[in-house]
Amino acid sequence: MAESFAAALAGRVVLVCGARFAGAAAVRTCLRLGAAVNITDSVRTAELPELVAAGASFLGPLTTVPQRTDVLITSPGFPPTHPLLVDALVRGFDVLGEVELAWRLRPGGAPWLAVTGTNGKTTTVRMLESMLRAAGHRTLAVGNVGVSIIDAVSADPPYDSLAVELSSFQLHWSSTVRPRAGALLNLAPDHLDWHGSMDAYAAAKTRIWYADTAIGNDDDPVVRTLLSQARAARRIGFTLAEPKEGQLGVRDGSLVDRAFGEEATLAEVADVRPAGRHNVANALAAAALARSDGVSPAAIRRGLRSFEPDPHRNQFLTDLDGVRYVDDSKATNPHAAAASLSAYARVVWIAGGQLKDAPVDDLVRDFADRLVAVVLLGADRARIAAALARHAPDVPVHDVDLTDDRAMTEVVRAAAGFARPGDTVLLAPAAASYDMFSGYAARGQAFAAAVAALGTT
Repeated sequence: MAESFAAALAGRVVLVCGARFAGAAAVRTCLRLGAAVNITDSVRTAELPELVAAGASFLGPLTTVPQRTDVLITSPGFPPTHPLLVDALVRGFDVLGEVELAWRLRPGGAPWLAVTGTNGKTTTVRMLESMLRAAGHRTLAVGNVGVSIIDAVSADPPYDSLAVELSSFQLHWSSTVRPRAGALLNLAPDHLDWHGSMDAYAAAKTRIWYADTAIGNDDDPVVRTLLSQARAARRIGFTLAEPKEGQLGVRDGSLVDRAFGEEATLAEVADVRPAGRHNVANALAAAALARSDGVSPAAIRRGLRSFEPDPHRNQFLTDLDGVRYVDDSKATNPHAAAASLSAYARVVWIAGGQLKDAPVDDLVRDFADRLVAVVLLGADRARIAAALARHAPDVPVHDVDLTDDRAMTEVVRAAAGFARPGDTVLLAPAAASYDMFSGYAARGQAFAAAVAALGTT
């Protein structure tokens, strides 16, 4: 199918929706395969001049599909409710996401080991990459982790296997993708503004189980129920408790496999970095995926021990006068913030940004007794303030209404003013960052810079 689909693009007219990271990779690939490529986007992205110079045409923003269009490829910036995509579906187009395009183009069929979930995807896929490399595989973590999956499947020589991070946006438009194994880490409200409902969000996530082996978090009641209904040939659970037959789990400080052949000890909990129960769960998911590809327990242990965590994920920055400063800017929804807050006894919490319609009352109520104070910033800070007033009325709250470069400096100074020795100043915003920053990494960098400046005053 890969060769026939690639050959069929020659001479066809392709419309690519979006000209950023994923869209740009789709444009380059379709041009290379001889297609005539049109691009639609609401803005002129930084990638656009290069793509036009290579032969693509920029049509600006569109609400209907141009008459001379054979194939339509979309990127996550276009929600299913976008008028252009609605028009495409009404007119019978097979709308492809960039992941679906990559699957149809992949030469040689290198197996995909895929990861999704509300939180923990990147950490898990990086752990998996490290395990596969420790086993001697030529592999790469792809998807939303620095390398386009379209470019990865076109690599020469081909990879032995790919560790693939898949978002709900990407899975929504993936109709024929069939990984060797797919893992769902957890499921909590997120991106409801894009999907329209929790049911639609969950339906997209469970497409990860259109796979030979379905792997899911048995400690998450929603995931456990959905996993029991998965149609994969094999269903594997992971748990932080003692594993039953058919599960991976934890026993006496060790990660144990009771699902793939004879029972085996894979690694020690102490080998898992960053520390934290949620990252032990991530390590179990990565190990299950690796075991589904034949990786030995010894290689899994080596892979975990050599794994280097990405920044802005529960990252310890410094200790100033007995106060710890921790950057978890990647906590872009309440579920992720809960994992961070659970790791510390006394927290000065920095929160706020774009909540994406996710509720925050449960988060505030569950961790009210750990909050020394809260510093709020960003577009939806009033919603968090209202939840604090309902569930933690005695916790001091400082509201920062700045939106320029001075905002994080004021945030950190206010947090430092509340903190006492033994406290943790924690950036775990529970919200996306695009209201004020170019992404969670830029937000984390701004936090780190403000903390560093605090240490020089």
